[in-house]
Amino acid sequence: MRLIKPTAVVIALLSGLLMSTLAQAHPKLLASTPVEGAEGAPPDKIELHFSENLVTQFSGAKLLMTEMAGMAHAPMPVKAKVSGGSDPKTMLITPTAPLVAGTYKVEWRAVSSDTHPITGSVTFKVK
Repeated sequence: MRLIKPTAVVIALLSGLLMSTLAQAHPKLLASTPVEGAEGAPPDKIELHFSENLVTQFSGAKLLMTEMAGMAHAPMPVKAKVSGGSDPKTMLITPTAPLVAGTYKVEWRAVSSDTHPITGSVTFKVK
């Protein structure tokens, strides 16, 4: 009967641990400014803060106006510049013109070093 060497067992266990750690390395949205569901003055920029450093060339966002007071309409794209912040875990969405009163949605896509895209959204109202 052949016995498994302790070194092989240790290598197998460490490999499994490393793979499970890498599999869990997806970016998660930790915070946003404005926060989900906020109502207030129009922001000059929208900040999304993630749990992992972002790969900016594969990450991005769209800003949409989903509702305007007294007017029903389909989501309308709003021109905005999307960039990385000084912190590599931050994405900035800067509207090219001041936001008017209404409801807005930021649809984001975040990619970190594991290259697995994660998507989500943040909705807020401008009064």
